Amino acid sequence: MTSDTTVRPPAHEAGHDWGRLNSRLLLVNLSILAAPVAMFLVSLAVTGGDTNLQVIITLGSLFVTFLVISGIGLMRLFTTRYRLTDDRFELHTGLLFRSERSVPIGRIRGVDLTANPVHRIFGLTTLRIDSGDQSDAAARRLALDGITKAEALELRGRIIALRDAGQARPVADSDGVLSRLDWSWLRYGPLTLWGVGGVFIAVASAYRTLSELQVNPLDLGIIKDLEDRFGTIPLWYGLLLAAVLIVVLGMIGSTATFIENWAGYELRREDGGIFRIRRGLLATRSVSIEERHLRGLELVEPIPLRWAKGAKLNAVASGLGNQEDNRRRRALTPPTPRGEALRVAAEALPTGSGLIERKGLLPHPRAALRRRINRALIWSVLIAAVPVGLGLWLGSWLVITGVITGVVLVPVLVAFAVGAYHSLGHLLRGRFLVMCSGAFARRTVAHQREAIIGWKFSRTPFQRRVGLITLGATTAAGEGVYHVHDLTEGQGIALAETAVPGLLAPFIERAPDRG
Repeated sequence: MTSDTTVRPPAHEAGHDWGRLNSRLLLVNLSILAAPVAMFLVSLAVTGGDTNLQVIITLGSLFVTFLVISGIGLMRLFTTRYRLTDDRFELHTGLLFRSERSVPIGRIRGVDLTANPVHRIFGLTTLRIDSGDQSDAAARRLALDGITKAEALELRGRIIALRDAGQARPVADSDGVLSRLDWSWLRYGPLTLWGVGGVFIAVASAYRTLSELQVNPLDLGIIKDLEDRFGTIPLWYGLLLAAVLIVVLGMIGSTATFIENWAGYELRREDGGIFRIRRGLLATRSVSIEERHLRGLELVEPIPLRWAKGAKLNAVASGLGNQEDNRRRRALTPPTPRGEALRVAAEALPTGSGLIERKGLLPHPRAALRRRINRALIWSVLIAAVPVGLGLWLGSWLVITGVITGVVLVPVLVAFAVGAYHSLGHLLRGRFLVMCSGAFARRTVAHQREAIIGWKFSRTPFQRRVGLITLGATTAAGEGVYHVHDLTEGQGIALAETAVPGLLAPFIERAPDRG
């Protein structure tokens, strides 16, 4: 086994003594006061040190918060205890509301380690144990927040050794590394456009904080200076400049997020059939996925990444917790060259190359294309109708703006509609059902057919009008259901019956033979 899973239990653990959290956790808890204290000091500096009733109230609230956090931290230290026996892991927490949790060793699906920057400063980490339970409460409670990294590594090794005792497990090769970070992948960082939204969130948060401290952001010197410099430029030029600035700041934020999330990235197959994903610069993460729980793979290609020939690879696995936990833990690679993602996929599921390639997928009916084009035209009209309608009361320039908006939106949204149609496809490849769809983000999923536990047929009124249905493959892994969009009714039933023979048999009424 690897060094992370070597078992050397100390003498006191042989008797299954109860363990406790590290006392440095109290300092970690108090660190959350750093941000409000810093904002308070900044506001004093901005206002020249003037004090008023608001400042006194803020100072008093910080002191009360300090007392509350200290009390909660001490309660957690004194009341949280855990132990690992030969057949179960036990966790007891709480004073007024007591919680006693016990999970059989055989039900444990994953043991992950996470350490945010403050934890790392004090040499602590969080060990999380997932039992495959889909409920939110269960996923949150079973965590040890505040033990040393050495204790966490040793405890994880003991849990894995006890769980796998007596079972034959595959042995990793001499290296076992499937992928490591290549810093040339940093070029894909700015292509995750969520950073633009982060700029708006940051500005709104700063504005709200300053407003609560009775500081008008519009009266700050830097804002006045910007207003003096650019207050006389045309409105259209100012809006264009602001849009460019927001995009640039968003790209910088996205790049910084890429570095934080994926610095030190390594995907390794370890002895015992475990995929271990390590990543993170300030907050480090170590996620484990058992190979025997891997039900398939998902290749994600958002439009900016697709234009740059990049993609992300996710695992479709059971035992990753609820939907939110699954989305947080399923990533096998960062945004990476598409060829690298396909190579990792071929090694993670050694079923031959091309498993999640789109080449050879069966196209969907042309009615699906018409449906998407109609939807694009409808949205173009609805969006353009807003300024046109306002222009009837406020001025003709809004009418012109609405017409121009509609003229621009029609080709753009129709192009998205055509692209979404060409993304549609499905195919049975050996033991896997391959499904592809998506307009902005194209998703190609390869899922084991034997892991499909049910079928879900759905159709909207618009689909019913053109004779289409959506087939959903329900599963205990990943998102829980994966869809094949816009098939004819005959195609959907035939695909479901061929993919998992007999599963639909109780629900199919066959026409009598009239021959």
